[in-house]
Amino acid sequence: MARKTENPGPSVSAQEALEFHAMGRPGKLEIVATKPMATQRDLSLAYSPGVAVPVLAIAEDPSRAFDYTARGNMVAVISNGTAILGLGNLGALAAKPVMEGKAVLFKRFADVDSIDLEVDTEDAEEFINCVRFLGPSFGGINLEDIKAPECFIIEQRLRELMDIPVFHDDQHGTAIISAAGLINALEITGRDMKTTKMVCNGAGAAGIACIELMKAMGFAPENIILCDTKGVVFQGRTEGMNQWKSAHAVKTDARSLAEALDGADVFLGLSAKGALTTRMVQSMAEKPIIFAMANPDPEITPEEVAEIRTDAIMATGRSDYPNQVNNVLGFPYIFRGALDVRAITINDDMKIAAARALAELARQDVPDDVAAAYQGMRPKFGPNYIIPVPFDPRLISAIPIAVAKAAMESGVARKPILDLDRYAQELSARRDPIASTLQRIYDRVRRQPKRIVFAEGEEEQVMRAAVSYVNQRLGTAILLGRDDIIKENARNAGIELNKQGIEIINARLSRRNGVYTDYLYERMQRKGFLFRDCQRLINNDRNHFAACMVALGDADGIVTGVTRNYSTALDDIRRVIDAKPGHRVIGVSIVLARGRTVIVADTAVHDMPNAEQIADIAEEAAGFARRMGYEPRLAMLAYSTFGHPQGERSERVQEAVRILDKRRVDFEYDGEMAADVALNARAMAQYPFIRLTGPANVLIMPAFHSASISTKMLQELGGSTVIGPLLVGLDKPVQIVSLNAKDSDIVNMAAIAAYTAGA
Repeated sequence: MARKTENPGPSVSAQEALEFHAMGRPGKLEIVATKPMATQRDLSLAYSPGVAVPVLAIAEDPSRAFDYTARGNMVAVISNGTAILGLGNLGALAAKPVMEGKAVLFKRFADVDSIDLEVDTEDAEEFINCVRFLGPSFGGINLEDIKAPECFIIEQRLRELMDIPVFHDDQHGTAIISAAGLINALEITGRDMKTTKMVCNGAGAAGIACIELMKAMGFAPENIILCDTKGVVFQGRTEGMNQWKSAHAVKTDARSLAEALDGADVFLGLSAKGALTTRMVQSMAEKPIIFAMANPDPEITPEEVAEIRTDAIMATGRSDYPNQVNNVLGFPYIFRGALDVRAITINDDMKIAAARALAELARQDVPDDVAAAYQGMRPKFGPNYIIPVPFDPRLISAIPIAVAKAAMESGVARKPILDLDRYAQELSARRDPIASTLQRIYDRVRRQPKRIVFAEGEEEQVMRAAVSYVNQRLGTAILLGRDDIIKENARNAGIELNKQGIEIINARLSRRNGVYTDYLYERMQRKGFLFRDCQRLINNDRNHFAACMVALGDADGIVTGVTRNYSTALDDIRRVIDAKPGHRVIGVSIVLARGRTVIVADTAVHDMPNAEQIADIAEEAAGFARRMGYEPRLAMLAYSTFGHPQGERSERVQEAVRILDKRRVDFEYDGEMAADVALNARAMAQYPFIRLTGPANVLIMPAFHSASISTKMLQELGGSTVIGPLLVGLDKPVQIVSLNAKDSDIVNMAAIAAYTAGA
C-alpha cells in the first residue's frame, strides 16, 4: 500500500538500519516532562498533594481531562503485527519499530504526541476489548498493520464503542491521498466524477477503503469495478468472497483485470508488482489515470507506461517518481484537526475535506521553501504535480483547518474553533522548520548530486558516512587516505566500499600533486612557506589536498574534522580557500529545543570580535537564516540589557547596533540584551521600545567563547539538538564536524556542503 514510506527513496543497508535504531538510547521515542521538576514545590504540584485537585475536577466533569492532562494531544498507535509493511504476519513485537516510527511522524509533522501499543493477540474480540478500555488515556486511536478482514471488524466495533476518533490508516490514509490526486487528475483530463470508469485492483483494506471513499465523493457505484487475485468481483461470484467485497460487486460481463480495464479511465492499484501490463494500459481510454501504488514496487513503472502512452497521468507510492501517494500527507494533519475540535469520530465528511484540501494545495503556487528542493525546477500544477510533497510547510495549516471545519459542520466536534485565522497561525507555529530544511537539502542534492571529499577517509565513521552518502543518492564520495589502510579498515568493520559512487584517492600518489603544490605555493610564498613546505602539505596533509581539489574544481565540497580540532582544520582550509567576496567567514549553529529553532553565531571563528565584526557577523547570520527558510529576528546578546549593568564588552555590542543602523539592513535586530529577554516574550514586554516583533530566532553572541559554551551546554544538559557549527562565508563549500563525530553527523554536514555547492 502507498503508506509504506519506509521503502522508496534512498537505499540503506541492513547494518545502517540496525545501527540507526540502536544508537544512543535504543528506539525512536522518549518521554519528556512538560512542567518543571526542579524543586520540592514542583513535585508537590505535579504529584501529591497538588495532583489531587485536577483529579477531583475531572471526576466532577470528565471533559476537564482535556484541560489538565495530555489526553487532548495524545494518540495511540496500535497494532497486532498481522500485516507489517509488506512483510506479512510477524507478530506484535516485530511491529514495534514501525509503530514507533509512526509515532515519530505524528510528532514531527503535526506536533501530536503519540505512544505505540502492540497488542499480542490475533483474536478480533480480544483486541477490541483491550483497546476500548484504554479510551480514557487518549484523544484518538490510530490502528495500523492489521490484516483484513479483521481490520474492518475491529475498526467498526471500536468506532461504535469509543467516543474518540478511531482511524485505520492502512485503509483511510491511502484512500484520502489517492482521492486528492484523483480529484486533480480528473480536472486535468476534463473528466466528470459521475461518469468516470474506474478499476481498482486489490480488495484488501486499502482497496476497499479507496472505493468506498470514491463513492462517497460522487463516483457512480456501477462505474467502479473491484478486482482481486481471482479476477473481477461481480454479482453472483462466490469464490473468495466476503461481506466487504460483496458490498462492491457489480453487474458486469468482465471476469479478468484485463477485460475490466478495456476502455477504463482510471486504474487504482493496491496489489503487487507486475499486476498491470503494458497491453492493459494500451487498452485504457484516452488520457488514462494510473495510480500504481503497490510497494515496494508499483504494478507498473512510469517508464513502462511512457513507452506506450504519452497521455497518461501516473502516481505511485514511491518518492523517486512524481506524484507520490504518501500517507504522511494525511494522518498527522487529520488527527491534528480532529483533536483540536475534540471530535468524537473521523467521518466521511472529514476525510473528503482532507482530500479536497490536499487537491487544492497542489493547485496553488509553490512557495520558495518547497521550490528550493527542486533546484530551480519549481513544481507546477499539472500531470507531474497533482499531489503536494510531504515537506510542504503549508500542509500543517491547510489540512487540519479543513478537517476541523468539516467536523464542526457535521456535528461531531465537541469544542468548536471560532477564529480559524488565529487557528491557522497557531498551527504554523507548531511546525519544526529545521527538519523540513534538512529534508529539502537532501532532496535538492539528489536532483543535482555532488562530489564530496571525505578528508579523513581511513576512519571507520567517515567510511560509513561515505557509504551512506552514496546510498542516499547524494552524489560521489571521495575517501582520502592510503588505499590499503582504507580497504583493511573497511573489511574489519564490515563496510562495503566496492560500489559505484565511492572513490579512494591517495594524496601522495595522485597525478594532481604537482598542480596542487603550485597552486598552494602561489598563495603561500609570501607568507613564509617554501615550495617544499607546500609540497609536503599536499603529500601528507589531507585537508590541504582536499581543499585544493575543491579550489581547482576536482570536487564540489569537503567534510573534515573527525581527527583534529576545529580551529586547526579551519586554518588548514583557509590557506587554500578564501572568504566569498563581500562576506565574512563565521560559524553558525542551529539549536532545536522544545519545538523552537534558534540560530546562534559566531560559534567557531571570531574569538573576541570588535563592533564592526559583530555587525558583519549579524549580516552574515541573517543571510544564512533566510537561506534556511526563516525571516530573521536578531538579538545582539550581552550580559546586560539596554545599558544595565554597564560594561566595556556591552559597549561593543551597542556600537554594533549603531553600525547596523547606518547600514540600513533589511532584517529585524536589536540589542544589547540578555538571552532571557531575547527568547522570552514576557521578559521582552518589559521593554516596550524593543524593535523585535517577537522572540529572537537568531542570536548574535558577543564572543566565540560564549557562543561555544552556551550551545554545548544546551546540547548536553538541556535536551537540545545542535547542528553545527556550520561554516558560512567561504568561497567554496567546506564543513568541519566535531572531533569523533558520528557517521550521521558527517553525512548531514556532507549534504550541507553539497547543498551550498549548488547555491
